[in-house]
Amino acid sequence: MRLFADLFDAIDATTSTNGKVKALVAYLKSAPPADAAWALYFLTGRRLTRTVGPRLLVTWAIGETGIHEWLFDECLSSVGDLAETIALLYDARRADLDEPSSTTDLPLARWLEERLLPLRAQDEPGKRAAVLAAWHELQRRELFLYNKLLTGELRVGMTAALAMRAVAEHAGLPPQIVAHRMMGEWHPSAAFFAELTAPADATSPSDQASRPYPFFLAAPLEDPVQSLGAVADWQVEWKWDGIRAQLVKRAGAHWLWSRGEELVTERFPDLDGIAAALPDGTVLDGEVMAMEGERPLPFALLQTRIGRKKPGAKLLAAAPAGLVAYDLLEEAGEDLRALPLSERRARLEALVGRVRERSPRLHASPVVRAESFAALAELRSESRARGVEGFMLKRRASAYGAGRKRGDWYKWKIDPYSIDAVLTAAQPGSGRRASVLTDLTFGVWDQGKLLTIAKAYSGLTDGELDALDKWIRQHTLERHGPVRAVEPVQVFELHFEGIALSARHKSGLAVRFPRISRWRTDKPAAEADTLESVRRLLKPQSD
Repeated sequence: MRLFADLFDAIDATTSTNGKVKALVAYLKSAPPADAAWALYFLTGRRLTRTVGPRLLVTWAIGETGIHEWLFDECLSSVGDLAETIALLYDARRADLDEPSSTTDLPLARWLEERLLPLRAQDEPGKRAAVLAAWHELQRRELFLYNKLLTGELRVGMTAALAMRAVAEHAGLPPQIVAHRMMGEWHPSAAFFAELTAPADATSPSDQASRPYPFFLAAPLEDPVQSLGAVADWQVEWKWDGIRAQLVKRAGAHWLWSRGEELVTERFPDLDGIAAALPDGTVLDGEVMAMEGERPLPFALLQTRIGRKKPGAKLLAAAPAGLVAYDLLEEAGEDLRALPLSERRARLEALVGRVRERSPRLHASPVVRAESFAALAELRSESRARGVEGFMLKRRASAYGAGRKRGDWYKWKIDPYSIDAVLTAAQPGSGRRASVLTDLTFGVWDQGKLLTIAKAYSGLTDGELDALDKWIRQHTLERHGPVRAVEPVQVFELHFEGIALSARHKSGLAVRFPRISRWRTDKPAAEADTLESVRRLLKPQSD
């Protein structure tokens, strides 16, 4: 566990991507294979389900440290993170009692597999005894990580792409092979780590027929579109507003994977007909959308299905799904990703043409043709009326890569929605920002009162966050646990990608992907937007 804590500290201490990769490579060289597999499990964004709830941890921590409940709450408010608060208080208690530090240093895999995961089957007294024993054995850094693992909230400041890069460097493998081997469902173990780092030509016995390919992501178009050269060199498609997914058909079975590597097959049984019509050895990349025939429906309709693992007949009828395919990654078991997009596209169109009669829910994403980028710009202005987010620009000669690689695929999105809203509340963030008030709540005016419209936590610089954190602490009106209600005087410009009616929110509206564009220190709160002005943004979508 100490070796893992050293890795956590090394990653957390640097903002350098090369520094993070170097730290992980060093860890992989020295850690036992099972530990390395578990570390990669967490570094690639996977998390354990909660083993012990926060309420129980708070109760046990108060009982063990002898601290008053109100003082514990104050400490938690100041630190901003439960796991760290308990680690600090327990370590202070140990120092006060002059207890010797434990020399126990079990490997990470043993802590997880022998001491933590078995807690799921124990009753509350059994869990309490095991957790207190662990707190006694672990030093402060490891105790903090253990608490994070208990609550399923461990996040490490490293992206999955960097973790894969480190594995590739450690094993001497091409990054794309590592990325593919880490896709889909896998269990962290010494055997998995051996297969992950095996030579490129090795055949892994645990290769899954269900395994998708790493998703190729488009970069935002930041330069003038004319800088891309000749329009004829680019394949242009509408940017669909759905769920990015890969449909995998192998060995007589099929799987639907979301971009977040979540298996969502059962959530979209209405796409089973597509899979039945596809030949074995086929992998399609595309967008799952709510569709009525050929017409895309609003994302808000599809959103009603996202949380339902097994939707009923009524929901399937109200929000029918289709798959808009825009790439063919595998055909007859052959990996096509190295072929140019123009050839993959021709094969995709031929495949869709062959199976459309049996699978009307499958659509090939239409190619938008224009003589110039200027003509495309005019078409792009129709995006919201069409229910799309702009254009995708894909170099016709491009291979299908992995991750976000600039130069071949771009998203030329329409300008986001923009409103001015008033800051009404704040609470601490997580991870590196656990002690800073970064999770912000914003409201707009409705009949003289501020009504919550969005919550956002990204968009401000570190300097602005520090200044805002100081201001919030000095202008707090009320406190409700970690949440601070503040004087309603600060105005922020918010951007978001979509807006829809919602019965779940008091405002009657839901916005998608809200983020802070700028701090409007030049604008008084009275001049912020009203609920009525925000509602007017709905009109272009329904015209």
